[in-house]
Amino acid sequence: MCTNGINTGQFEQMIDQIDDHIKLERRWTHTLGHMADDAGYPTTCAKLHAAQALLDDVRALLDEAKDSLEDDANAASQISVNLV
Repeated sequence: MCTNGINTGQFEQMIDQIDDHIKLERRWTHTLGHMADDAGYPTTCAKLHAAQALLDDVRALLDEAKDSLEDDANAASQISVNLV
């Protein structure tokens, strides 16, 4: 359904796609952090684990954005367009 010019279903799917991408990057960052640790590069390991934590924060914000999308759509003016 479109609300105020935004198809909220598609918008939510786009947020999910971004989240999937970040999830993959987080996994690789985690793996590389362990590889750096195993190779004896403690500073690199620490930086990669810090980046991993930031990617976790990004994913949490994306979840909050999805929750906000529904709230904002409900609060928007009740003009909506449905495909028949």
